[in-house]
Amino acid sequence: MNEAPSGRLSGRIVAATHNKGKLAELADLLAPRGLEVVGAGALGLAEPEETGDSFAANAAIKAHAAARAAGLPALADDSGLCVAALDDAPGIYSARWAGEGRDFAGAMARIARELEARGAPAPWRAHFVSALALAWPDGRLESFEGRVDGRLVFPPRGTSGFGYDPIFVPDGHARSFGEMTAQEKHGLPRDNSLALSHRARAFQKLARALID
Repeated sequence: MNEAPSGRLSGRIVAATHNKGKLAELADLLAPRGLEVVGAGALGLAEPEETGDSFAANAAIKAHAAARAAGLPALADDSGLCVAALDDAPGIYSARWAGEGRDFAGAMARIARELEARGAPAPWRAHFVSALALAWPDGRLESFEGRVDGRLVFPPRGTSGFGYDPIFVPDGHARSFGEMTAQEKHGLPRDNSLALSHRARAFQKLARALID
C-alpha cells in the first residue's frame, strides 16, 4: 500500500534523485513520517532531461518519470539559488553551473567572479527555492514550493549540507547553511513550525496535505 484509504500517503516512495545530498535530505524529512524511501539510483532509474522553464516544471518531469518507471509514488525536488544581483541566476540552472562532476566549489567561485565583474556591492541578496512534485503511477501530481531568503558570504563557510549551502546565510541567522546541522535546517522531525530551509518549508506543505 502506498496510499492510505483517506488519501494520505503511506508505505514506500521513490526519491526521484541521483544526488546523494538531496536524497539524504529527502530521507531525513520522510523517515519520521513512517515512509520507506528508496532512491532512483538504487532502482536503476534513468535521469530524465530537465526541459522545464521553472522549478515546478522540472520537478514534475522528474517525478512523473520515476513514478511511471518504478510503479510507485515518486517525490522529486527541483531547487536552486537565485542571486538578486545576477538577475536571479543561476536559478533553475543551479545544478548545471556545477557541471556533470557536481563541482559546487567551482560554481560558488563562479558566482563570486560574476558578482565582482558586475561590481555588485555587498550585501548580496539571494534566495533558495525548492519545488517538490509528488507523482503517482496513474499520472496524478501534487506540487508544493518553499522559499528562504538571505544573503551570500565569501569565502564559503562550513562543510555540512551540499550544493551552495556554504555561501548562503538565511535571514535572522549568523551562520551559513553549511555550518548548520540537518536538524537546524529541517526543524524537529514532527514540528513543521521550525522548518528553516527551502526544502523543509516545501515539505512542510506536502506533509500537511498528504501525510500528517
